Amino acid sequence: MKTSIITYLLCFGLVAPSLYIPSQAQTSSKKKTTKTKLKKTQSGALIGAGAGAVIGGIIGKNNRNTAIGAIIGATVGGATGAIIGQSMDKKAEKLRQDLGPDTKVERVGEGVKLTMNDQLLFDFGSAKLRPETLGNLRKMAATLKSDDHTNLLIEGNTDNVGSEAFNKTLSEQRAAAVSNFLVSEGVASNRVKLIGLGEANPIASNASETGRQQNRRVEIGIFANEKLKQQAAQSAFNAQ
Repeated sequence: MKTSIITYLLCFGLVAPSLYIPSQAQTSSKKKTTKTKLKKTQSGALIGAGAGAVIGGIIGKNNRNTAIGAIIGATVGGATGAIIGQSMDKKAEKLRQDLGPDTKVERVGEGVKLTMNDQLLFDFGSAKLRPETLGNLRKMAATLKSDDHTNLLIEGNTDNVGSEAFNKTLSEQRAAAVSNFLVSEGVASNRVKLIGLGEANPIASNASETGRQQNRRVEIGIFANEKLKQQAAQSAFNAQ
């Protein structure tokens, strides 16, 4: 249901400005073109401020305690959000280089979402990081440490094998293991929050081993902190 609502809002956000802008330009056609046409960044800001804000209200309000919810819940929208998005484009590309093909790096709204397969991070039923994963995590930590303009929510997830209580605890321990490692590498602890959702947030069916492997994962939401939001807002104001 949420997916269909979001799809509708995105479509509306993309269509509505295109319907409105030509009408506005037509009524002021006698004025200079430079005064009647919106810049591309301004058109994008309308979409961000409209559809983005509504979507943020739906997802952010209900799911702030997930990586995706934290990202969308921190959405600013408008020209400020567009500037934040440009910054996140660069971060996403650097993180792809750091983490390699085994980690899914996605640009979501005004943030970046990482999805790490637990099989690569941990042995089955364990919350101890595997030694072969530490190199990439160390590169990731260096990237995050070099730029203190973002915050992180680390989210642990499991399949449904075992009791709910066991899976909840395991997911919390795994999220903490990743968090503790990043902090030990110099990422400020006040930038990092963590949550373990156990088996409550599957992305695939637990009826098959393939699905269960997908559900055993750590997701990290990376989003703008107040420092970046203020800088982006100032840049947007100066560009007017």
